[in-house]
Formats: sequence, C-alpha cells, structure tokens
Amino acid sequence: MFRSLSLAAAIALAAAASPVLAETRSSVTIASPWEVASYDPAVAGFTIQKLQIMENLVDADATGALRPGLATQWAASEDGLTWEFTLRQGVRFHDGSAFDADAAVLALTRAWGQPGVLQKAPITQITAKEGKVVVTLDAPFTALPAFLAHATTIIPAPAAFDAEGKPVALIGTGAFAVSAFTPPQSISLMRNDAYWGEKAKLETATYLAAGRAETRALLAESGDADIVFTLDAAGYSHLSHVETVETSAVPIPRVVALKVNAAHPFFNDPKARQALSLAIPRDGIARAITRFPEAAADQLFPPALNRWHSAKIEPLQTDIEAAKALLADLGWVPGDDGVLTRDGERFAITLRTFPDRPELPLIAAALQDQWRDIGIELEVSVASYSEIPAGHQDGSLHVALYARNYGLTPDPIGSVLQDFGPGGGDWGAMGWENQKVVDALKVIASTSDQELRQANIATVANLLQQELPVIPVVWYQHTVSIDKNLEGVVIDPLQRSYGLSEMYWAKD
Repeated sequence: MFRSLSLAAAIALAAAASPVLAETRSSVTIASPWEVASYDPAVAGFTIQKLQIMENLVDADATGALRPGLATQWAASEDGLTWEFTLRQGVRFHDGSAFDADAAVLALTRAWGQPGVLQKAPITQITAKEGKVVVTLDAPFTALPAFLAHATTIIPAPAAFDAEGKPVALIGTGAFAVSAFTPPQSISLMRNDAYWGEKAKLETATYLAAGRAETRALLAESGDADIVFTLDAAGYSHLSHVETVETSAVPIPRVVALKVNAAHPFFNDPKARQALSLAIPRDGIARAITRFPEAAADQLFPPALNRWHSAKIEPLQTDIEAAKALLADLGWVPGDDGVLTRDGERFAITLRTFPDRPELPLIAAALQDQWRDIGIELEVSVASYSEIPAGHQDGSLHVALYARNYGLTPDPIGSVLQDFGPGGGDWGAMGWENQKVVDALKVIASTSDQELRQANIATVANLLQQELPVIPVVWYQHTVSIDKNLEGVVIDPLQRSYGLSEMYWAKD
C-alpha cells in the first residue's frame, strides 16, 4: 500500500489491476535526478541519509518532531551552554566496528569544520565524556538538536576516512549497507542484518541518478525503476494513466525561488528587487509549468511550514506597470530597442539555473519573456547547479533560479539561519544583510519561549517579504510514481528518507 505521511491517509491499490507475480521480490530500484559524486556527507549527505546508509544522533518524524536516533536522549545545562547526548548502546557500523562517542565526535567535528548548518551554531567544542557526546556553546542555542538531524551531520564510521581525514567510503550504521558505488550514477545496497533497530523487509536496493526527466518517466513506465522521484509535469500526467504505477504529488516545504545579488548596482535598492517580483507571472507558471495552480508562491515560506507561513503577510502580486514605475524611479529609461538604460549601461543580466529539476529551465524561459516586457534583457544559463554557489562565492552571480527546501532541518531555523544570517549563504541572501533579521534569528534559535519565538518568526518573514533578497516563485509539490505492487511506501514531506526499510512487495 502507498501512503503519504503529509495526508496521513492510505491510498488503496486495486488488487485486480496488479499483475500476478511469480514469486515475491526482495529488491527495489529508486530513480531520482540527483547524482552522488562524493563520499563526503558535506556534499552527498542528503542522498546518503535518504538511503538509510548513515544516521544522525537526532532523528525526526514527518511532522518535524524530534525523536531519538543514534542518541537516545539529550539535555542542556541550566545556562544553555552545554548539551549532552546520551548514545544508543550496542550499535555497530557496517564494517563491524563499534559506534561510540569517539566515532561520533570525529564525524561531528569534521562536519563542524565543513560548510553547513553546524557553522551557524555557536559551538566552541565537541567532546566525548563518559560515553556521551558533549557540545559546548558560547551562547544558548535551543535549535542544536534539530541541527544534529541535518543530512550533513550524519555519522560515518572512522574507517570511512583515510589517514588525512578525507572520506573514502560509505560506511554507516543504517538499515542498509553499500555493496557497490559507481559515482555519480548508482549505489547498490544490501540489508544490514546487524541493524540495531527493526530490520528492513527488502534484501537489496539500487539507487539510480537519472538527470533527464524524460528518462525517469521511461524508467517508471518500463518497470526498470520501481519508485521515481521528481517528475516533470508531462511525465507526471502521462504516468497517471499508466496502469502499472500509482502517482502522487505531496506538498513539501520547498520553494522555487530567485536568488538576487543585492550588492550588484542594478539590485542594491529594494525597489529593484520588488520590480523583479512584480514582473513574475506566478499564477501562469503554477498553472502552465508546474500544473499545480494552488502552488503560486505569494510569500517565501510554503503552507507546509505552518509556523513560518503567515496569512497576515501582504501577498506578492504581479503588476507589470507597477514594476515599470519602480524601475523608472530608480533612473532607468527605455532605449531604442526597449531595453532599459541608466548612465549609459544596459539592464542586461544573466540568470543561472540547472536542468536537474526539469521545471527550472521552463520557468527561466517564462521570466526571460516577462522581464523583457519591463525592459530587462535576460540571458539564461542552464548548467550544473554548482554554478550557483560558485557565483555566490566569487561575486559573479546576477540572479539564480533554484529550489530550496526549508525542511532540511526539522526546525526550519537551521536553513533560514544558513540563508539569511550574517553573511548570507550560497542558497540564500547575497550582498544583503538586515540587522533586525539577524537579531530575530538569534532569538528564534536560542529561546524556548514559544510566544517570543513566534513573534520573531513574524519579524523575519515580514522583512524578507519587504526586502526580497530571495524572491519566491512557486511552492513545490513532490511528484512521485510507485509500482502498484510495491507496498509500505511512505513519502516523507521533509525528504529526509525514502523509507526503504518499510517497503515490501505484495505476495503472489
């Protein structure tokens, strides 16, 4: 049976429509767009976590509520500056070595030194003490357990690193161990029969990275992949009529957004970013490209993030004439060819995006047409997603179109702090910082007073809506196809796990 946690309901599959199986299968193949080109959790942790190869000290359910992982409990000192994590006993890595506090500290210390959420936490030290992991802070930080549920804080075995500390193997404590890794295309898995928790029902599994949406749809239709994630609108529509598969679209806390270089002379005034926003045809994009009309994003945080999404925020609108007026106020005037000029410089910019999410190049083309109407000459560059953080780091980025998941940490403060805290982030603000936002984020991350926390969340959401360092376009629907004979499939709206250990094939 296939069920979606976000709907908390099961979708019954028609037994009569399922082909008779000669014998019960014990393997499954998953296809998604995302290549796995590294052993490093800082780079590939999101897929490694989803495949249940490695685990975190702290886990989370589909609502974002924290629950024990490799740590059974945790607590902060009275002053909030020391956290102790009590570790699960009797856990072993896939190579047979024992999971203990030293192994956890080794992995977390390395994660702390890599780009990622832990660098946004006020950590001063990570140590092992009497079989516990002890994290010392220089300021209270109530979000720390949620940060330790992030994909970049999964725990590899010490043997997964070479003598220089470089990751060289995928060895964890999860329900599945790696039997073969062919980067960046595939990972073969086998059940970990020594797993500390409930053993997986499947014996083996295969993960395939297929970048083209058409390829993924063909894999689903042919049966070469049993579960396919991230379908484009055409593929999703076609597969909904294929008798052998079930399709589903689950709302998730992900948004397609525009990252704007606010330090660029064209965009350093909020009016310029507001003009870009006013010229985005959100309703048309939601209807014609993503095919989910209700997904037009009138604010950054999707409804799935009910504590961050607000009905009180003035919604973003589409108004071409208002966009033109704002640009005129900033001194831009149309040239002979209709492109705006100011001080002899044309309003010509480049938008970077990538093809892994098939809707992104289509949305970029729609923006190219619409922004031409307000006098902006937009060149679209479709390349590797790595070009976006690279452009952030070297300052060459103008605007970028991408999909950002604010549920990567069970408490969204992890991703929000990473994106809009001091200095911004590769997938967040660029050349923009607002001290009121920084101060509010500190409060959100450090207080246990829910009323105070909610007031500061409202401050952040409102300021982001006004200044638009990142401009929302559409909210995301997680599109999936599943073989109708595969049962126990759970679609996690936080996208932390594919749920492989729960899957099983219908008996003949």
